[in-house]
Amino acid sequence: MNSFSIGKLISSPVIKRHSDNPILDASRVPYSTALVFNAGVTKFNGRYVMVFRNDYGCVESQILEPHHTTDLGVAFSDDGIHWDVRPKPCFKLHDEENIRVYDPRLTVINGRCYMCFAVDTQHGIRGGVAVTDDFENFEILSLSTPDLRNMVLFPEKINGNYVRLERPFTVYSRGGIDRFDMWISESPDLKYWGNSALLLAVEDVPFANDKIGPAAPPIKTKKGWLTTFHAVDLDPARGKNGWEPTWKKRYTAGLMLLDLEHPQKVIGMYKEPLLAPEVSYETDGGFRNNVIFPGGMILEDDGEVKIYYGSADAVECLATAHIDDLIRLCLEV
Repeated sequence: MNSFSIGKLISSPVIKRHSDNPILDASRVPYSTALVFNAGVTKFNGRYVMVFRNDYGCVESQILEPHHTTDLGVAFSDDGIHWDVRPKPCFKLHDEENIRVYDPRLTVINGRCYMCFAVDTQHGIRGGVAVTDDFENFEILSLSTPDLRNMVLFPEKINGNYVRLERPFTVYSRGGIDRFDMWISESPDLKYWGNSALLLAVEDVPFANDKIGPAAPPIKTKKGWLTTFHAVDLDPARGKNGWEPTWKKRYTAGLMLLDLEHPQKVIGMYKEPLLAPEVSYETDGGFRNNVIFPGGMILEDDGEVKIYYGSADAVECLATAHIDDLIRLCLEV
């Protein structure tokens, strides 16, 4: 496994990076932070809201002790481009068992905002689901067993159950190395999850040789659930590529369409990356260069789709495309 290298990858021509990128970085956060990325973004009560991963402390602390310096910040916007960051973080888990919380994903269901998140603990990585109405008070509804990460919720019940996408860390069953796939589970109440099934495997994605998993929560269209995923390829020949001594991975964004009534069924998948690292804020100067990770996707009334993504594990960015073009990519043979 991981025996072949993947060459040059480029983004789809249907997608456009916003001219104001990065739309949020550490310089615009009014408290201590070094990195701002991998945000969950949605529309809630008439405004755009972003809950972002906030890795604070100096550069050296991110390299030496990254697991002790992360919480979640929140920002609001009237246009989805210019953001007002609240004066303090909104969510943190740190005690004898829980080390840090990170990588939030937001989904509005029946007028309430639900947040999936990851937690590093002393005994593995757990995935959590919480709910909030004001982004100041959060009720944690469930925490998974280790090791589970990258969970995202569908915005409505399907066949009477809540549904989520997730990425288990199946180290032993996949050969003892990175070989992580995308799974789907359901729940009657957002607390107890089961009926899990494999949705998409690494070998199903031509531009991945390492791992894949969920990205932004799916959006509903007439043709199906439009769903982004992250895809990772590993090349041993890659060098430093960031602040760490070495970084050999590249993260790209993929796109697929799931059946509306049976989301366990993939209707179609774009065979190339939707977004690949190409511009300076994606390929140079970041904590880990060559990383694109979508965390939020919003369908506007005029058909524009806003895709928010973390870039180089350092800043938050925005790209746009028309919904018809994205669906067409998934259904092309």
